[in-house]
Amino acid sequence: MPIKSSHSPQVSDLAASIEAVASQPEVRSLLVLACDENGYTAAALDPILKAQDLPLAGGIFPQIILGPTRMEKGHIVVGLRETLQVETIAGLSDLSEDFEARLEALDVDFSDTRTVMVFVDGLSSRINTLVEELFAVFGLEANYIGGGAGSLSLEQRPCLFTNGGLVKDCAVLAFSNLQTGIGVSHGWQELEGPFEVTESDRNTLISLDWQPAFEVYRETVEAHAGNVFASKDFFKIANSYPFGISRLAAEKIVRDPISLGPNKEIVCIGEVPQQAFVHILKGDPASLIAAAKEALRRGRSGYEGRTDRRMVFLVDCISRYLFLGDEFDRELEALSIDEETPRFGVLSLGEIANNRKDYLEFYNKTAVVAVMES
Repeated sequence: MPIKSSHSPQVSDLAASIEAVASQPEVRSLLVLACDENGYTAAALDPILKAQDLPLAGGIFPQIILGPTRMEKGHIVVGLRETLQVETIAGLSDLSEDFEARLEALDVDFSDTRTVMVFVDGLSSRINTLVEELFAVFGLEANYIGGGAGSLSLEQRPCLFTNGGLVKDCAVLAFSNLQTGIGVSHGWQELEGPFEVTESDRNTLISLDWQPAFEVYRETVEAHAGNVFASKDFFKIANSYPFGISRLAAEKIVRDPISLGPNKEIVCIGEVPQQAFVHILKGDPASLIAAAKEALRRGRSGYEGRTDRRMVFLVDCISRYLFLGDEFDRELEALSIDEETPRFGVLSLGEIANNRKDYLEFYNKTAVVAVMES
């Protein structure tokens, strides 16, 4: 499995890596991962992407991972021996889009599909709807692994790689016959709740228990952390206190509050449905790192391929790194099988996964691991 990487932000160096990997005779498809700090534009990248004959998928993320190294600039190009069928679903924030109809219209032989890689614009407002329709149309017949691309600046701009160019507000689906084992875990714990979501609009939380959501949130957080909202940026505080959507007999789905709307509505990465029950959560380094280790264990347990031909694809939330700081290196250690097994991945704006057993979900602040045949 050829992998080419560079810490260079230059478009010409990405083009050279794509060409070097694509020229290998065993390579049938490309996975391209890059950092937001590179400052790539569609004008610069489109000629390179459109000129590539091999199917490719991937995106621009806050940061990327290669082995034990976290990269803030540069790229990774992974050559796959499997031919990916790559499809793009546009209009990921468009209320008029019928994702079920769009997915049913795809010409995909799902009987030959074991794994679907799903890359989305992490700042789109209907990611959950797409994920729900993916599950409704394709069910549990395959594993899913992927996450949200985009920028920590929270400015939505083109961030997904396709053979048609660099795009935004889309989902890129890569169907494959790759053997994978998927592990998911987050380690966040209940602080207060449950609260009923009495008003929301897609990814915007308006009221909890018929009270303004921000007032409920601020009261809980400041009782735990002190009078912090008056003196600090909202995201810097909220990063330590996400929401958890309750599920029956399963780990909560975490929602990351990222900003306040004009009337102090709480904007999250991912939708928060009305009438759901949520807790405000807290975490500590030990619980998050233990969860990362558990995600790897689950991924290894679910992998049925050859151990001498495996690699690890990580989709770990950028806000876990922001929370853990210098201790994030311990999380990367927990996500390593051994020094010989190739390991690469992204620090994302939300994570997408299931393991042929659980309901497909869009997660936040979660560690997702795919042990994948190379």
